[in-house]
Amino acid sequence: MKFRHACLENGLQIIAECNPAAYSAAIAFFVHTGARDETDALSGVSHFLEHMAFKGTAQRSADDVNRELDEMGAHANAFTSEEQTVYHVTVLPEYQHPALDLLSDIMRPALRPADFDTEKQVILEEIAKYEDQPPFGAHEKSMAFHFQDHPLSRSVLGTLASVSALSPDQMRGYFARRYVPNNMTLAATGHIDFEALVRQARTLCGNWHPRHVERQRPRAKAHQGFQVFPNDIATQQYVVQIANGPSAEDDGRFAARILSTTVGDDSGSRFFWKLIDSGRADCAVMYSYEYQGTGMYMSMLSGAPEETADNLQEILDTLRSVQRDGITPEELSQAQNKICSQVVLQSERPTNRLFAIGENWLQRRCYQSVRDLIECYRSVTCDHVNQVLAQFPLTECSTVAVGPLRELAMPN
Repeated sequence: MKFRHACLENGLQIIAECNPAAYSAAIAFFVHTGARDETDALSGVSHFLEHMAFKGTAQRSADDVNRELDEMGAHANAFTSEEQTVYHVTVLPEYQHPALDLLSDIMRPALRPADFDTEKQVILEEIAKYEDQPPFGAHEKSMAFHFQDHPLSRSVLGTLASVSALSPDQMRGYFARRYVPNNMTLAATGHIDFEALVRQARTLCGNWHPRHVERQRPRAKAHQGFQVFPNDIATQQYVVQIANGPSAEDDGRFAARILSTTVGDDSGSRFFWKLIDSGRADCAVMYSYEYQGTGMYMSMLSGAPEETADNLQEILDTLRSVQRDGITPEELSQAQNKICSQVVLQSERPTNRLFAIGENWLQRRCYQSVRDLIECYRSVTCDHVNQVLAQFPLTECSTVAVGPLRELAMPN
């Protein structure tokens, strides 16, 4: 495999991991915009705009977009997160040209008022659906509670109030400010003709006008607190805890991933043996997430309401033990083997590599091969984990509980 990079005169970044032996080609536009770049009044506009991109352009109707994807036999979709909006397609290599033609076109959507009104109802129903099904908005509530006035506190979906109040002009303004070539990356993986990709991108995207774009990247403040949201629909109790962690720019992010795997992986972790294997809880996991400027550990617990207090105490005792003593060499080795296996297995699909290299480029403007990633994880030591624990204590966390319980005592 060979990494290639180019940049158009208007600032559009073009990257590719070319593999002539691959049987498919994956292409995506990574737009460096998400929920953290919104205001309270525009909360949810990034996700809303993702939907609108598939509603048609000046050259194509929504039916045309779907028909052409079907004709190529493409696997296509899009997603919005706190930091990015990604439009991606996977096709046979011979469809590289029409796939990019279609993707670049929907990056300039028509944003018709009639489509806006129709899709707004779809978004509002989506927000209501997530409030009516497990875990009943626990993730969004925990992000808002922990991050407070930090940009990461905003929900990707927005709120019923913010989306209801959005106007087409507000969306057009946001699009004009954020969907500019110097705030976007065209990424490709698999069986890619890179020279042809650059030539076509220059033809299709070379007339897009750049403009200055900013993103606030403050380090999140540590926050400790406990909040209970009663929900009469729920039968299980859902608990989410967040502690600050290394950012996307911090070298400690690799040690943080090792740590979260040891403490809360869905198999073989400390949480697993104490809470899942013993039958005390349905779910008890921990993940580490890195964002630009800050990061977090997120732990999730679900189970019978009457077991929640004892399970929370077990989680706190586990975190205190790790905070005090760190992890063992055996746990370090096991976590490294797990993560490296996942990296290798996932890399065998061009689509998975597309997301890996695209997100890495947006966050750090660098390329990491599979071998590079494995070496980063293999180089982590127990001392590195202890350094991360000292800088970002797992026990300094906020807790949100959603379920039938009206009250829930904090563990001692």
